[in-house]
Amino acid sequence: MTQPGAQNRENASKSCDAFRDGPDVGTVPRVWVLTGFRAGDKAQMLALAEALGWPFTVKQFAYRSFELVTNILLGPNLAGLKRDKSDHLTPPWPDLVISAGRRNEPIARWIKARSGGRTRLVHLGRPWAEPRHFDLVITTPQYHVPPRDNVLSITAPLHQVTAARLEVAAERWRNSVASLPQPRIAVLVGGSSPPYVFDRDMASRLGRAASAMARQAGGSLLVSTSPRTGPAATQALHAGIDVPCHFYAWQADPETNPYLGFLALADAFIVTGDSMSMVAEACATAKPVYLFDMGKGWSRMRSEPPARPELIPLADRLRPRRVLHWLIAHCLPRRVRRDIRLILRGLVANRQAAWLEEESGGDRQSQPLRPSASTDLPRAVARVRALFATPAGD
Repeated sequence: MTQPGAQNRENASKSCDAFRDGPDVGTVPRVWVLTGFRAGDKAQMLALAEALGWPFTVKQFAYRSFELVTNILLGPNLAGLKRDKSDHLTPPWPDLVISAGRRNEPIARWIKARSGGRTRLVHLGRPWAEPRHFDLVITTPQYHVPPRDNVLSITAPLHQVTAARLEVAAERWRNSVASLPQPRIAVLVGGSSPPYVFDRDMASRLGRAASAMARQAGGSLLVSTSPRTGPAATQALHAGIDVPCHFYAWQADPETNPYLGFLALADAFIVTGDSMSMVAEACATAKPVYLFDMGKGWSRMRSEPPARPELIPLADRLRPRRVLHWLIAHCLPRRVRRDIRLILRGLVANRQAAWLEEESGGDRQSQPLRPSASTDLPRAVARVRALFATPAGD
């Protein structure tokens, strides 16, 4: 884990640069970013903080094993924190707190209480507490957050992919893929995420389908796995590829990771449908994006029926994990459920992405797409800035 305060120091120069481009010194809000437990949450919060152009400090936390209980039952509190391993929370209190994830909700609310209600709270994703406890909730359709004046619904998660970052990444990784034939198709691979299971069979299927698409185009593959892919699925994916490729099996060292370079240098993308972050980042390049459907039966990602009936053996239907996933998806209260298909189907309906056709050898990847730059981040920035047009508490 990064030592407490290390990320703060890392952002010092970044904050200064943002400050120079921001409003006058006397009017610039003080911003704290409460680092997320998940990488996708972190990326969203940093994307928003950077786009605001105000100086910001990242607060890093370590959590207790029982934080779920204290966070749900106690409201604004710090009981779920390991205080000695977390960044300090002391005055002067920030004007704005950006948070995401269940673990940081009570911390953000605790800060607002200590500030006398002056601190504005912006939460990304699904709030477990009632949305009324936040000044602004920026969410996506998968979370079923009901419409309110303080809720902004965007099409996909925010991200840090910018033209400047892509340009730098392209220069760094260009020579690594120069020998591969074009077009180069990047395959961005997530992993198991209930109710979706990315096992050896599914990984092999993806390898074959991606190879067919590249072979028909006379091109190659740029493959990047992730921490959730797992070694067995990674091996099966690699074995299923029979065209020229640059294959990156995820490692903990970010310096070896060509993911951003693949985003910059690929001509098209195949993305597993489990990762909303990777889907959003691929769409941000304004290049063709094809989604790999990881569902079967009731969990099928695409809305249209399959070309031929899906035969799911009874033993598979009754597997404890599959039954549990069905119960979670259908029996929990709507406000705590998640349905990523709502995002994927929206992108397909707007022709920003298309489904990867596996059975046709790639010859149906011809439907016209209209990739375009997302307006989600500018909308989010405008709504956050609007919070400071009126006094806190109004």
